[in-house]
Amino acid sequence: MKFGILRDIKNGEFRVIATPTEVGTLVADGNEVYICSGAGYKAGFDDADYAKAGGIITETNEEIWATCDFVAKVKEIEESEYDLPREGQIIYTCIHPAAHRAEVDALLAKKVIAFTAEDSHRFGSPNCEAAGKAGAFMGLWAMMSNNGGSGKFASGLAGAPGVRAIVCGAGIVGKAAIEVLVNLGCQVTVADINVGILRDISSKYSGKISTMICNRYNLEAALPSTDLVINSVRWPKDATEYMIDRGMVASMRRGSVICDISNDYGCIETFHETTHEDPTYIEEGVVHYCVSNIPGAIAGSTSVSYAASVLPHFRNIISNGVAGACARDGFLRRSLTCYRGYLTHEETSGIQGRPWIPPEKILGLEGQPLDPAPKTTVTRSENYYEEVTL
Repeated sequence: MKFGILRDIKNGEFRVIATPTEVGTLVADGNEVYICSGAGYKAGFDDADYAKAGGIITETNEEIWATCDFVAKVKEIEESEYDLPREGQIIYTCIHPAAHRAEVDALLAKKVIAFTAEDSHRFGSPNCEAAGKAGAFMGLWAMMSNNGGSGKFASGLAGAPGVRAIVCGAGIVGKAAIEVLVNLGCQVTVADINVGILRDISSKYSGKISTMICNRYNLEAALPSTDLVINSVRWPKDATEYMIDRGMVASMRRGSVICDISNDYGCIETFHETTHEDPTYIEEGVVHYCVSNIPGAIAGSTSVSYAASVLPHFRNIISNGVAGACARDGFLRRSLTCYRGYLTHEETSGIQGRPWIPPEKILGLEGQPLDPAPKTTVTRSENYYEEVTL
């Protein structure tokens, strides 16, 4: 198969979906692997490294879109790329489809086979760990006086107390942020809705952190004395209220920081997305760091870890075809977003109010033994296509 590694063009994105290690493996499998020139440069991988691994270097992304049967990259399909996919082409990237209707429209119109990478990770994405660890650093960076923050140092100084931090959400992202904050000497409180998770985290750190149930009452009480909020809660896209509203933000001391790693509109009322080039803004006297692709700041480490984790998906699809690969891997199956003009992603159907068809049905897998996987979110939809013709 002709497999293509695109150069990511999202503002401030420096990661690459495959390193020379993965290219060498795919070439050894008998594939032709194309890499856009400069795709790995900001992550520390030169074109010569890819060529040595057997890759074919192209000058532009357009050449890869036109040549390859299967293309992959890290972040969403940008508007400037909407006309480039070809019918039947396989695409693997972080689509975030429920939040990007125009992107989904383009993929459906092109009748491609698209997988949204963020839903395909059986053990959680390395990008989540990267976002949590780097996000903790960025939150502390934003607190420096020259960035508009209060100038508190993580562990404090003799006679000066350290940073009081709240981490909202204790999934992979939150746990990674906690690790960095604790090791740097911050006073950490973890807020989650799962008592078992809070118990495990408290035990891991030998009771050196505080825990609380994540609800408005507890947050309202805690925020006035909090220096840094790390938000790693995956907020429902159809939620009708904020986890932290403007009044709660205003209750925080001037120069405090909110680092919103999750980047879900509707969770924190004062949130709006920022970029690495212009990462912060101030609302209600509070510094907000809301970069949507935080892992891009540590592109070298993230690319190595992420590429290794997605290589099995590439090999599975190439070796077994889309249907066979989805039967073997339930996490890959649940990430199928578009199939030859039909939406196959339930959350997107529910959020956007458009019809869909389950992957196992459109792939002809019903009644076959399938590798199981949990649903990606609590969003459900019974808005099915009345008729499907392939």
